[in-house]
Amino acid sequence: MVGIAYPLGFMSISGYVSPNKEFHWLASALFGMLLCRIVYKLTGLISLHSFKGYQKLTKAEKVEWNNRGFSTVHAIGVAVASFYLILLSDTFHEDSSDVLIISRRSTLSDTTLGISIGYFLSDIAMIFWHFPALGGLEYVLHHGLSMFSIFLSLISGEGQIYILMVLFSESTTPFVNLRWYLDIAGKKNSNLYVCNGIALFLGWLIARILLFIYFFIHMFFHFDQVKTIFPLGFYSLLSIPPVLAMMNLFWFWKIAKGLIKTVSKAKHKNIHTQ
Repeated sequence: MVGIAYPLGFMSISGYVSPNKEFHWLASALFGMLLCRIVYKLTGLISLHSFKGYQKLTKAEKVEWNNRGFSTVHAIGVAVASFYLILLSDTFHEDSSDVLIISRRSTLSDTTLGISIGYFLSDIAMIFWHFPALGGLEYVLHHGLSMFSIFLSLISGEGQIYILMVLFSESTTPFVNLRWYLDIAGKKNSNLYVCNGIALFLGWLIARILLFIYFFIHMFFHFDQVKTIFPLGFYSLLSIPPVLAMMNLFWFWKIAKGLIKTVSKAKHKNIHTQ
């Protein structure tokens, strides 16, 4: 493979990239896409034999049902990997290395980022193919910004701690998907739907609101290191997270409104059954 180089010093990473790393990144991304394909098929196969209502779904609903299957698997995988890398391993602990925290990486972190690129490529391809059934322009923007940020961090080896923080926010995705599954299965009035709504609200608050606040605080206190990132990465780090944070706030507002409505309906139902 040919080493990647960019002119004018805007993104000088030619000394970091090597054929072995390029192969590792490509293999991780391809594995991510292959995994999405396998889980997509398995979700349909398992659902066909374990959920009677699956056969009654429309073709479009089956596509989204299976699509949410591999998004759930990706979310759980990257959330666990991010949690381990940031909190349990020594990779990003302040005093574990003389290397700047902004420049730290590992084979596992590279693999995690590569697999995520494969997932986002698979998901955005399906979004475009079935547009707008699987999501509107806000999903295209979210996926596009995510892939761009992950790609820059992966091929430069810089800022991975911040990418992993953002990837941990994917831990809310299983709750979002379960809400859709329960809705499409006609279980919108069940206790499980209410409990999942509460879990989604709390999870979103922690993983996509409070975590982003910590993200910006951490970046502020390490800004002397952040300034050493190559220009494209530096300006991306200053601009993309605030956009994602605003999107998270908007979705949080919608989740809160939905939760209030769901809880109110549940209370109203309980009063009438007593």
